[in-house]
Amino acid sequence: MIDETLLRDAANTVAATGPGEAALEAMRRLWPALRFVSCSDDDVPARLAPAWVGEDFNLYLIGNGEHCVALTRDVDTAIGIVVAAVAA
Repeated sequence: MIDETLLRDAANTVAATGPGEAALEAMRRLWPALRFVSCSDDDVPARLAPAWVGEDFNLYLIGNGEHCVALTRDVDTAIGIVVAAVAA
């Protein structure tokens, strides 16, 4: 489960490192049981609101799916975080 504290800590990590590979590596070290991926915010469906809005990134939750990455708003079933870079 991804709670508000973990989400805030992940957002602080991304804010400190930028929404790139360094953030993913840092979060994978901090939370090895979770999945982390990155993309452009333009690649995320517009109908899905972010779980966290940062200055140059948004965080979305990865759902507990069997195959492909699927996004969710359900923190109770979330198994990871998508770091979506927002174009300036």
